[in-house]
Amino acid sequence: MKIRIVDAFTDRPFAGNPAGVVILEPGAFPEDDRLQLVASEVNLSETAFALPLPPGGDADWALRWFTPATEVDLCGHATLATAHVLHTTGAASGTVRHATRSGVLRTTAHDDGTLTLDFPTAPLIPVSAPPGLADALGATPLSLHDTGEHVGDLLVELPDEAAVRALRPDFTALAGCSRRGVIATAPAADPTSGYDFVSRGFFPAVGIDEDPVTGSAHTALAPFWAARFGRHDLVGLQASARSGLVRASLRGARTLLTGSAVTVIDGELLTGL
Repeated sequence: MKIRIVDAFTDRPFAGNPAGVVILEPGAFPEDDRLQLVASEVNLSETAFALPLPPGGDADWALRWFTPATEVDLCGHATLATAHVLHTTGAASGTVRHATRSGVLRTTAHDDGTLTLDFPTAPLIPVSAPPGLADALGATPLSLHDTGEHVGDLLVELPDEAAVRALRPDFTALAGCSRRGVIATAPAADPTSGYDFVSRGFFPAVGIDEDPVTGSAHTALAPFWAARFGRHDLVGLQASARSGLVRASLRGARTLLTGSAVTVIDGELLTGL
């Protein structure tokens, strides 16, 4: 079967966040250990497995995401990558409904080639710093928020963009500070730069030291910065080495994430699932 590598949240190859995408034949998902083996072989932050569902139900495709180490509840960039593959190969058009661990998620393709993800907005729950966080991260937070069951990150506010870009975490120590990962964020240093806030995402607990662009984290970043800027439509820059832009629109209980994607590898999986 086909396996593709897609760079998400970018309009050019070798930027944004790469994801593996496997489109399965109708039927049932293969055994979990087989899916995990493929994701470990691909060795990207996530590999998505999409399974077509019978017509007439609540969703069109079932979608699951695996890091090299484990299955996760929610992944933005691999959802964007999957929607890109479905639309560019003619397997889907318009709005597609995906059955996932986080409920039914919708993706919509636009005429300009961008795609919008309709995700649940993450809750922001003020929390105290877990022991050792500042030392592990290498910075003292201004505020801390838990982002709820499905995202599972610790959202860390830092004083400025320079502090976010300068982070050099102790990943071994950081792995014990949250369920999934730590998102560090600050306002953009230059309001005319084309983005409103900056972030970086660290996920050593699930086998990813630093994620290039984390779509799901923006379901927490959007309400966090919307409250501070007083507007619901924002652009975030994830300042990893590869970098990527996420347009985030807060719509109450839902957050819309818009970006582009580029297929860079189109291959064949030679071993059966």
